[in-house]
Amino acid sequence: MTGLSAAPTLVVGLGCQRGCPVSTLRALLDQALQAHQIELHRIKALASIDLKRNEPALNELAEQLGLQMMYFSSEQLASYQPRLSHHSDIAFERTGCYGVAESAALALAEQLANGPATLLIPRQKYAQATLALAGAA
Repeated sequence: MTGLSAAPTLVVGLGCQRGCPVSTLRALLDQALQAHQIELHRIKALASIDLKRNEPALNELAEQLGLQMMYFSSEQLASYQPRLSHHSDIAFERTGCYGVAESAALALAEQLANGPATLLIPRQKYAQATLALAGAA
């Protein structure tokens, strides 16, 4: 947990299939945070790709948690490709980027901290969703 204490700006990137229930996203989030001993209150915001802007579960999760949900274009996320732990051809086919959760987490962490970010929890897959957590000092 040493790397996490040095990264006060923690954000979660999310990807999901159309119609994914909010309970799936919440279960994935809770599972990932618990496994890495991160308290929910340390998360500053959530992020995804703009193609998911109208996905009810993403917006509902942000509302439930009282967090801002930020969206990035596939062009913005594509620049993070070399830093991804996993490259999904299916994600690229559907969105134009190889990893929504990791790219979105990195993009938002860097935007909020105005500096470089690191993946602290690489892509986690659960049912219809993916999650990644990035942090920036």
